[in-house]
Amino acid sequence: MLLFFTMLIFSLTLSFSPGPVNMVVISSGAVHGFRKTFSFVSGATIGFTLLLIFICFGFYAAIEKYPVFFRYLNIAGSLFIMYMGYKIASSRSDMSLTKTDSPGFVQGFVMQWINPKAWTACASGAAMFSEPSTPATALVFITVYFFVCYLSLSAWALMGEKVSVLLRSTRQLRTFNVLMGGLLFITACYMLFLTF
Repeated sequence: MLLFFTMLIFSLTLSFSPGPVNMVVISSGAVHGFRKTFSFVSGATIGFTLLLIFICFGFYAAIEKYPVFFRYLNIAGSLFIMYMGYKIASSRSDMSLTKTDSPGFVQGFVMQWINPKAWTACASGAAMFSEPSTPATALVFITVYFFVCYLSLSAWALMGEKVSVLLRSTRQLRTFNVLMGGLLFITACYMLFLTF
């Protein structure tokens, strides 16, 4: 029971804490609403879960053996997330025009595979809850993380939708986009800084 509780706290802390994917989710929720953002949430959750399976069942050993790979992944992922921050910050502030540009399943899926925060969370989780002798522990952890990730990202999308009630003018929406995009860009810069 203690192990399950530890898994729950670990996955909740890392899923709900602000990060690149969460910033995209809240921004999309504010501009496009929960329903259109749910596709991105599903892609991000499934992408993260498959990444976790990939790392728990074999790739963790390669990360330990070749840490330079992890460094290059952080650099590439941080640069892509900077680009996403720029796209959000510079997106059009006309609500009627932005409704058609919601991020989808594929973007959510791919973003997790190049997100340094996701790789760090998966590698840390694999180190804590994955043992070759008992794969059942890793399977329970993956299942817990899947549900927690889905709920956390959905909560961020709902928060974004609720924030949209406050965004009644083009100027307010533009300010929100710049703020979210700027925060995403700064987060990516910080991740890149930690790489060196």
